[in-house]
This record gives sequence, C-alpha cells and structure tokens, in this order.
Amino acid sequence: MADSVKRVAYFKMMVPNRAGQGARALAVLHEAGVNLVAFSGFPQRGGAQMDFVPANPSAFRKVAKKAKWKIAGPKRAFLVSGDDRVGAGARLLSKLAAKRINVVAIDAVHAGKGRYGSILWVPPSQYGKAARVLRAR
Repeated sequence: MADSVKRVAYFKMMVPNRAGQGARALAVLHEAGVNLVAFSGFPQRGGAQMDFVPANPSAFRKVAKKAKWKIAGPKRAFLVSGDDRVGAGARLLSKLAAKRINVVAIDAVHAGKGRYGSILWVPPSQYGKAARVLRAR
C-alpha cells in the first residue's frame, strides 16, 4: 500500500524547559477532549518548544485561548503513514531531495502492526511544492 500523506495544521508553544511542562499541557487538552494526531517537544533556545497537531484545530485554539497559552500558528506540516518497511523514510526524503526541497525536521516512529508514521516540516516557501511532490491531500 502507498504511503498516505496529509497536510496538517500545527501550533507551537514555548515553555520553560522543566519537568512537567508537557504533562500539564497534555492534561489540559485531555480534560477538554482535544485529540492530537501528533505531538513533539524538544529543547529550544534555553526553553522548550512543543508542537501540537490537533485533529480539530479550532477546538485546540479554543482550549489554548481559555488556558491563556501563547501559541503560534496555525503553521503547516505533513503527516505521513504507511506500511513499515526498510527504507520507507529514505524514499520519502529522497523524493523531496530530488526536487531540492529542504526538510526542516522529521520525526518518525514504528506504529505497531506493521505500520509507521512520521511528521515532517519544510520551509513555508516550499510547502506547496512539497505537497505536490508528496501528493499530499
């Protein structure tokens, strides 16, 4: 089966790089019933950046506003899923490299039951071109 590539909206939030920041944010979303299709957190400039990819961006924005979070976005990324196989990530990145599209970041995981998933980010100026190359819906 071919990989599925979806265009997704994500939001980023900067927080102090201290234990519990991700747990607190995810608890707020859980209590509000906001489902995430992806989440990533990493150190950034003395703090930490959390990227949220909600199933329902408007519901996420509503909760973020109520929680008084300082979020940036929506921004754009791609959510990729498919059958887990040797070289899946290499083929994906090679398609982009062949068209001189820079990948800003990528997170990929084995999702179990023979599946994998990844989220990848490209520069905003290359998003449309990447969507065409990846045949994103």
